[in-house]
Amino acid sequence: MEDHTKAKLVENAYCRVWGRLKAFNNKRHVGAHVIRPITDYNEINYHLLEATAIHLFFTRGPPPSAVSGQNSANMAPGGATGATDSREPSMSPMARRVYKYLKESPQSNEGLHVQMIASALHAEVGAVYKAADELLGLSLIFTTVDENTWAILDY
Repeated sequence: MEDHTKAKLVENAYCRVWGRLKAFNNKRHVGAHVIRPITDYNEINYHLLEATAIHLFFTRGPPPSAVSGQNSANMAPGGATGATDSREPSMSPMARRVYKYLKESPQSNEGLHVQMIASALHAEVGAVYKAADELLGLSLIFTTVDENTWAILDY
């Protein structure tokens, strides 16, 4: 069933794209995994500020206040540390378990199949599918080789 309340992509409008940088025949391109229309113009300003902060971080290093307060090796662009991100969206306990397992499990570019996740978490396959649908909706994971195999979407 199609959801008519979601904003639709239209030509000549802004959208946000999550993906991974790939190379083919020595040419770089972005493999898009999630494309969403921008409904709040503040998101564009946020993107410009975030891009500036990341550029400055990698060209000039972390800000002096960040270096003196903590170990700069553990610092990520934007000032985030290895601690739990407070911007993490709310999700069901099963979705959180699946997300944590996908994030912490060694995997190839293909991701992990639903059967492997269910077996490792001692959960029913149906519950894993439901959690994965939730995570897909939150743009935290994406499908890889088929609709039953997922990987973490790194921003």
